Amino acid sequence: MGGAGSKLTHLSATGEARMVDVGGKEETRRRAIAEGAVTMQPETLEAILSGNAKKGDVLATARIAGIMAAKKTHELVPLCHPLMLSKVTVDIEPDRALPGLRVTAEVRVDGRTGVEMEALTAVSVACLTIYDMAKALDKGMVLSGIRLLQKTGGKSGAWRADGY
Repeated sequence: MGGAGSKLTHLSATGEARMVDVGGKEETRRRAIAEGAVTMQPETLEAILSGNAKKGDVLATARIAGIMAAKKTHELVPLCHPLMLSKVTVDIEPDRALPGLRVTAEVRVDGRTGVEMEALTAVSVACLTIYDMAKALDKGMVLSGIRLLQKTGGKSGAWRADGY
């Protein structure tokens, strides 16, 4: 959580929502990594990995959806700034121990504000796309563990999740 002296930057002194003015901030190289998972029946995982989902290539479609979502975060999340992203990657790996798929997104920008929301949005939408494309096989899939793993750049510097 926030440390001593931290305050909510998206609220005015009277509690009104506002977009933070980043015009006076220095541009720095910023990077964020987020993760999430979709847990499913083992048969569902095998169908996805073998390319037997009726809607098509689940993994490729989820990667593209995650990348597109990162680029549109400012349209989806109120008060986020539109950013000219320099890199977005979405990696999806099978994890038979879940069983399911682990999704990781990395987002980079040279700018005045961070890309944590873009990385989290990429993971969230990739997970939603996996669910959408495989729900005919398994309506009981669970999206979980969506969280920020790491961020670098900006005045606050680097941050890393415990254990990452």
